[in-house]
Amino acid sequence: MKLLKAILFITLLLNILNAKDINPFFTYIASGSVTDIVLKNEKIYVGTAASKVDIFDIKTQELIDSITIPKIKDFMGDEIDSKIYSIDVLEDMILILSQGSKGGRAINIYKDSKLTEVISANKRMFIARAKFLDKKSILFSLLSNELYLYDLENNKKILETQISQSKFSNFVLSEDKKRIVIADESGILQMLDTSNLKVLEVFKKQNLDNVFQVDLKNDIILTAGQDRRAAVFSIKEKTAYHKDGSFLIYSAGLSPSGKLAGIASNEDNEVIIFNTKTKKDLSLLKGNRTTLTNIIFINEKEVLVSSDDERINYYKID
Repeated sequence: MKLLKAILFITLLLNILNAKDINPFFTYIASGSVTDIVLKNEKIYVGTAASKVDIFDIKTQELIDSITIPKIKDFMGDEIDSKIYSIDVLEDMILILSQGSKGGRAINIYKDSKLTEVISANKRMFIARAKFLDKKSILFSLLSNELYLYDLENNKKILETQISQSKFSNFVLSEDKKRIVIADESGILQMLDTSNLKVLEVFKKQNLDNVFQVDLKNDIILTAGQDRRAAVFSIKEKTAYHKDGSFLIYSAGLSPSGKLAGIASNEDNEVIIFNTKTKKDLSLLKGNRTTLTNIIFINEKEVLVSSDDERINYYKID
């Protein structure tokens, strides 16, 4: 066993040494710790733990707007910032899932400079992630791993399903929003049809523990695992493998083509960029100070990396 561990360590070290070191080309500074990032219409929408959604212009790299969510009261009655758990953008609407008073969670839609409540924190639904399906409906998951399809026009749940008894971790929608891939603490992924919430396919045996994040691009699935594994599944080719890391893999992201992947690689919060087909490590993105929260490819040559602080590092890769 000790020999196998030594071989694994040496292999990982050699792979990292072969990757090209890249430092940030530019750093965006958000209002607070970055929780979620969405790219849309040449803009970067940033959810933070400081009651704000910051909006940056990709071309000018400047902050052009900031949406403020009302502060909340904690269990002691003290006023604190509302942590934003997830955001999404559809045309002129921004979907915001945020922390509510005394542990609740709320969903609001920001449009025309106004916040409209969709689900009140008073309902005590412990919502973990929410995204637009279309202009009339959203999808959201609870920490208890229940998935809901919600009608925005009539303010009611259309469909719901219990994914498993394992705690929910993360989900991602396909580019056409017809499929959703859900990850939980079991390490098993389930892909569902978003129109009826029926299971289409199950992906397993690559992660053996909690999957922190999952991404889906061009029929390639990528995971970030607590078991120090990043799994890669090809839906079309019916193949799967995993890459081992030297530390917990907190974050992972795919390029638009699915040909490139970025994963948190070590306890120094560095990101390995590798080819999902050949498995070859290409670049090592350095300069992230705290635990990684998001790895977002703008395109095949530009990457954003956020951490559990206000910094979003922008990298140019070869």
